[in-house]
Amino acid sequence: MTLSLTNTAKTFPDGTRALLPTDLKVEQGEIVSLLGPSGCGKTTLLRIIAGLETPNDGSEIWFDDDNVTSLSVERRKVGMVFQSYALFPNMSVRANIGYGLKMQKLPAKEIEARVTEVLEMCQLQEFSARSITALSGGQRQRVALARAIAPRPRLLLLDEPLSALDAALREALRDELAVLLRTFDITAIFVTHDQDEAMAIADRVAVMSGGLVVQSGTPEDLYRKPNSAFVAGFVGNAMRLEGRCEGARFYLDGGTLTLPSDGSDRDVFVRAEDVALQAGGSLEGRVETVTFLGTHYRIGLSDIMPGLLTSTYAGQNAPRVGETVRAEIKPEALMLLPKSAQSA
Repeated sequence: MTLSLTNTAKTFPDGTRALLPTDLKVEQGEIVSLLGPSGCGKTTLLRIIAGLETPNDGSEIWFDDDNVTSLSVERRKVGMVFQSYALFPNMSVRANIGYGLKMQKLPAKEIEARVTEVLEMCQLQEFSARSITALSGGQRQRVALARAIAPRPRLLLLDEPLSALDAALREALRDELAVLLRTFDITAIFVTHDQDEAMAIADRVAVMSGGLVVQSGTPEDLYRKPNSAFVAGFVGNAMRLEGRCEGARFYLDGGTLTLPSDGSDRDVFVRAEDVALQAGGSLEGRVETVTFLGTHYRIGLSDIMPGLLTSTYAGQNAPRVGETVRAEIKPEALMLLPKSAQSA
């Protein structure tokens, strides 16, 4: 199904404006992530879509051609996967998955067939008779997803689905979750504050800040073409360069850059992978930090601007702390964005 939100907002009784008027459309079979820091409104928006929160007057929520704004959560027929998974510890995996189907009072043979189907799709057949307490965190995550999918919901909502797992397992399960969601071919929305998770799983990412969707696009669009300092910093950790702009020239303490266009009244951002350490570069700095990250080194350079300028170095024999090096940033790698309140 297609999901459409129009002028959807939420103000709590104490006056807190958790969600400002928001428009959002999610196409059939699309996986969309609501990405943002704590308190940005993403969970409130998810709960409104589910029917767990009542939006302000004037809000509209459409599932295809059905206006569901006033429908209860039970009548919306959405599947949900919570942070805690909310599984029944006294039931087996099979019983957990079939619970919602029993509540729908489906025939026993249909329940059996659907549970078997999702057990296979989630690769849980060998665990079907086990108690939930005997499963690993990753296996519980798959059970929660299978239980949400079994009733064949119109829409699947996931609230921080991997946050309960340790870092190594969370990373390992990102791709697995993406494959499962596409296997089900179901429209899905998931909330996360982890940019790597959002970019690995979603077809499209809606970045939220201050109760609004501030930019929506493919992961690559957001990374390469952020529309604000907030998005540039939140998606990919771009650095704001501190210097002086004169037309298309940008003057730093450690050298001068050529901008892709007139940078007046703009902030200049760059990503660490676009700061290349090379002989003859236009910038000169001193190596302050060298951090080995397995596939590359992260190099912190001083004397180029008031703070450290970060570069990545993928070769062997990385520069050492205390060395003087030269760096180059190509004009096309620089992002010129509207000045933020902090820099205005």
